[in-house]
Amino acid sequence: MTTLRGAIQPITARSVVEQATEELRRAILAGALAPGAEYSLRELAGMLDISFIPIREALRSLESEGLVIMRPGRSAIVAPLDLDDLRGIYRLRRALEPEIARRSCLLLTDKELDLLESRAVEFGAREHGMADIYDDHHAFHLALLAPAATTWDIRVLTTLWRAGERYIRIGFGKLDPDPAEHERRGAAHVDLLAAFRTRVPDTVSAAVEQHLARNEKIAFSALS
Repeated sequence: MTTLRGAIQPITARSVVEQATEELRRAILAGALAPGAEYSLRELAGMLDISFIPIREALRSLESEGLVIMRPGRSAIVAPLDLDDLRGIYRLRRALEPEIARRSCLLLTDKELDLLESRAVEFGAREHGMADIYDDHHAFHLALLAPAATTWDIRVLTTLWRAGERYIRIGFGKLDPDPAEHERRGAAHVDLLAAFRTRVPDTVSAAVEQHLARNEKIAFSALS
């Protein structure tokens, strides 16, 4: 109980339900609230130092996102990690992202690629764990595809990225102690940009496919 309370920050101002939802989501995505663990609503309310009612509303919202499973009797289970779901997420990403990348590589400017390369290099910094770089990593991949992506492309991809976020944060987070993994992250994204600089759609599509396949394999292995 003491350890978990330290992993979750108390709520202050703003909408209490909104803040409770945000804090519980953060803790679940980071693995501070472990997959498969069950908590009473009273226990969670105590962790956040708020009343019972906003916790219940927050959990209903998180249940709609697939992050928790509500149980009769005022408790909730953090949704277990399902590796079949992880495979499904990457299967859909591989169906969409390489095709969009084929077109986007012809639209991105050299200046945009230069800016993205400076971000990619930072991914390899040893002091930056997955939790530190996740949002920038998401923005990096969105920027690579955005010039050729429709509104619906972005909606679907954002849904897939959100669905996979917990798997990536927890799986790759397990590898943070290994300096070689940090170097690999930086090099993998620099290599991806090098493919985009060729402006050859087949080359870019193959590079994105390979990048996704490698990440799926690494995450699957870490979570297994």
